[in-house]
Amino acid sequence: MTRRPISAWLTDMDGVLVHEQHAIPGAAEFIAKLRASGLPWLVLTNNSIYTRRDLSARLTLSGLEVPEDHIWTSANATAKFLDDQRPNGSAFVIGEAGLTTALHEIGYTQTERDPDYVVLGETRTYSFERITTAIRLIEAGARFIATNPDATGPSPQGSLPATGSVAALITTATGVNPYFIGKPNPLMMRSALNSSGAHSESTAMIGDRMDTDVLSGLEAGLETILVLSGVATRVDVERHPFRPTRIVDSIADLIDDIVPAQ
Repeated sequence: MTRRPISAWLTDMDGVLVHEQHAIPGAAEFIAKLRASGLPWLVLTNNSIYTRRDLSARLTLSGLEVPEDHIWTSANATAKFLDDQRPNGSAFVIGEAGLTTALHEIGYTQTERDPDYVVLGETRTYSFERITTAIRLIEAGARFIATNPDATGPSPQGSLPATGSVAALITTATGVNPYFIGKPNPLMMRSALNSSGAHSESTAMIGDRMDTDVLSGLEAGLETILVLSGVATRVDVERHPFRPTRIVDSIADLIDDIVPAQ
């Protein structure tokens, strides 16, 4: 099968470019070639803790030069969705600077008094009091939004409860399911495409997970490339009813696929 030319790139971060804050071999060369190519590109992450500036700085420490305007997080996608749905609205927010900053930038008021939305994001300091407040606000009619459905997140000590786990707690208490914005919702891919001015027909999504990266890329109409440097294995691929367009060992195998804009 003849592959269509790739004129824009989206790539996941953890497991594709970095692993536990260390750059994966080939990632620096891949990013450097993208920066010189003149093509649209973005680094995507479901992590809503950090602002784009924070993530850019953290990637720089890992040896990857990724400008902040080339980073798109689930917090940014959530802010874009809310701005489209209800401009200049209000929200009660559980989350860190990445989420609160993104909402501030679109003009959202953050309040505990009759908010339009309860917005749940990633945090390392979940407060029982704030979770209780969120439950009561949702019971009173606030709409429930969550940045991403990931149930756990990684740490050097092992798994940590993530947004999906806390969302499940709130859902159990209220009977209300959240609308998840981040991967695998293809909405995050489409908002990233719109942000970068790219078109789905000629864009590739690189990821290390079948259930988020590949699924959301597939549903958004992108070419999907699975790297085996993170979570997924070839055995995992066979367990799913869908397949990526391509499977490669790592990002290093894709450096020569970047063709500079004419």
